[in-house]
Order: sequence, then structure tokens, then C-alpha cells
Amino acid sequence: MSPNLQTAVPSPLQIARKLAETFAQTAAERDERGGTPKAERDALRQSGLLALSIPTRFGGLGASWSETLDVVRELAKVDSSIAHVFGFQHLMLATVRLFSRPEQWQPWFEQTARNNWFWGNALNPLDTRTVVKKYDGWREFSGKKSFCSGASDSEMLIASAVDESAGGKLLIAAIPSGRTGITLHGDWDNMGQRQTDSGSATFERVRVEESELLLDPGPLSTPFACLRPLIAQLHFAHIFLGIAEGAFEEARQYTLKEGRPWFTSKARHVSEDPYIIRHYGEFWVGLESVRALVERAAAQLDEAWRKEHNLGSEERAQLALSIATAKVAASRTGLDLCSRLFEVTGARATHASLRFDRYWRNLRTQTLHDPVDYKIHELGDWALNQTRPTPTFYS
Repeated sequence: MSPNLQTAVPSPLQIARKLAETFAQTAAERDERGGTPKAERDALRQSGLLALSIPTRFGGLGASWSETLDVVRELAKVDSSIAHVFGFQHLMLATVRLFSRPEQWQPWFEQTARNNWFWGNALNPLDTRTVVKKYDGWREFSGKKSFCSGASDSEMLIASAVDESAGGKLLIAAIPSGRTGITLHGDWDNMGQRQTDSGSATFERVRVEESELLLDPGPLSTPFACLRPLIAQLHFAHIFLGIAEGAFEEARQYTLKEGRPWFTSKARHVSEDPYIIRHYGEFWVGLESVRALVERAAAQLDEAWRKEHNLGSEERAQLALSIATAKVAASRTGLDLCSRLFEVTGARATHASLRFDRYWRNLRTQTLHDPVDYKIHELGDWALNQTRPTPTFYS
């Protein structure tokens, strides 16, 4: 080979596809086992993708949100638990970027890229059992938190606590996961998303330095800071779409290789059965519709992110509507497809070893964390009354 020829560097999506091939080999078994996917998390560390959304000047790969969420979606096709934890990595990084000062988030970005840090979540502002005590120059967090996705096997945590002395104000901090007083219980044992490490955590007099508090500008302070919940919503929409795409492809392969035409059908092969073909046509229309909505919303998020503090409230509201639309469509289409896939694969596809039901279980578990009815109400209020969505910590 000529010394002038250089080996092409794989793109993040190519790296993700290679990882997904490996993850797919054990996905069904790990779904049954649950617990922390340690080997898979380490593979993500070694891949360099934990720094995917970090700008290149801080040692990251400098990916846009469209590129980052495409990787989430690619992983979700084979393992939505891994996709969830990976997506939360970049949501947590966005949290420190949006809520804190440059002298805080820039060193955290550099250290994450250099050391392949995993960031976990112990935020969940609806769970107000963790409270704050204020001391001279530092705070103390004590209490419990639920739904701490990705907290196990992480180096850093985003945690929140309620300051009752300040009228119930929510304080958010970025702290090392191994700090004294933090206990991660590993008690997540739900029917779906079984390897997201989403169990509970206990904080026992955990010291939090002032420099670790995300106070400036803090949440819900500017249209730019208000992008955080929208990133979370679009992250979920990509997971929902990825799950549905994965279910579609697995069902398709099974139908072609193992399926049989119904005995009253005149079809010689299952691929000629008119009802099977109709189902796949409906699946395709649904998936194509969601793809268009999700990709449009991601492009709008990229544009909003580039504007930073020049982002206006009207632009933020239009982005919120696009993301809500994509998420509703991804939720409904995904649940429908993941349920109906058995109508195109047949009774033998219900064998426990295949665990085809994991697609529906994973999607159903994740969609329940944010009721779709409220998103539809928000969209209906806009469609009928032109009422813009009001920023909250969740939308």
C-alpha cells in the first residue's frame, strides 16, 4: 500500500452499526437476565462514542444532534436499553452545558472526552424525597431517588434535591458517582428496558460543592436553557422509532425464513399471502411517516442549538410542537407494529427463546414515563387555539 494512502476513519454511525451487530447476539439473553450490561457499556467506552456530542475543541467528536440521535436510533434497533443509557449520556452532557457556566461545563467536557466518562441520571424532579441543607460554601443532599437511568457503572451523576428553605426550589448538581454517601441499589426489575440501570438511589448526607451546582443560568431560564426537555423528548422518539425498525426487520426475516401461508390461502409461499403483504405495507407507511417527522425535528433542533442564546421563544415553541408530533407518532406507530408483528410471524414466533415480545415490552415500558395523552392535548390546543406550549422541565 502506498504510504500516501490513509485508512478511512469510520463514521460514528458505522461504529454504532458494528457495535449493534455484537450487541444483537446477546440481546435476547440479556433482556431475560436484566442487570447492568457491563461489557456493552465498556464497549461504548472503548468506541469513543461517549464523547460524540462534545465539541472537537474539548476533545470530542463534534457531532450534531441529528448525528448523535441517529446513533441512539441505530442502537435501539437491536438493544433499546443500551440506546437509552447511551442517549442519556448526551442528555446529561447537554444538561451541564445548558444549566452551568463555561468554567464548569468546559472542564467536565474535556475530562469526559479524555477519560471516557459515563454520566448517569439521578435527577427526576417529580421525585422530591431528596432535600438540601445549606452550609457555608457547600450543600448537603439527603434522601431517595427513583428512575436513576444509567447511574450504575457511571463516573458522574446529575442529581437534584429540593431546597425547602427556598420555597421548594430545585437544585441540580453534577457530582462523582462514587462520592461518599451515594448508594445505587440496582433494584430495577421491570418488564421492559431491563438493562437501563434505572433503579433507585439513596443520598446520605452527600456533600455538594458550590462549584458543582448548576445555577447559572439554571433550568427554564432562557429559551436556550429550555431546550433540555426537548432533547429528552426527541431522544425518546428516536428510541421508539429504533425499536419499531428493529422489530420490523426481525419480523421480516422470520416471516421470509420460517413463515407459512395459511392453509386456506392460495399462496404457495408466505411472501405471497395477501394479508401478510398488507400488514407489511401498513408497517412501512407508519415507519416512513415517523422517520420523516423525527428527522425534521432533529434538523430543527440542530438549528436551535446553533443559535444558542440568540434562540427566541417562538422558535423554541415551534420546535416543541415538532418534537411532540414526532414523539406521538413514534409511540403510536411503534406500539402498533410491535404488537402486530405476531400476525405476520405466526404462533411459532411466540416461543420464549426468541423473546420477540421484548420489542413491545421495551416500548410500552418507556412510553408510560410520559403519558402521550398530554402531548396530544398540547398539540390539540395548538391546532385549535394556536396556544403555544409552555416550557416545563418535561416538555
